[in-house]
Amino acid sequence: MRVILPLLLILAAPAYAGSSFSDAICFETQAMKQKLTRQMGATQRAMGLRSPDEVLEVWIDGEGEWTMVMTYASGRSCIVAMGEHWSEAALPQDPA
Repeated sequence: MRVILPLLLILAAPAYAGSSFSDAICFETQAMKQKLTRQMGATQRAMGLRSPDEVLEVWIDGEGEWTMVMTYASGRSCIVAMGEHWSEAALPQDPA
């Protein structure tokens, strides 16, 4: 988690003034994608529909640090979780 707190501060800095902490890590979707790719070196590795208006995305950098982002139909995206040591689970194959 050595990079997570500084990253959170970097991502939150422009949005922090005059907003609550929960709002501090939300950006317009295109800006969020640029921050994740340029500042973190992350790539989107997974996504899933949470509701008709929400998509959950998993972004992972080259060192296994991960970020979960909720993207809304409104055009806003928010970081909902961050961590490290991401690994892919080997799922059993359906024999049918």
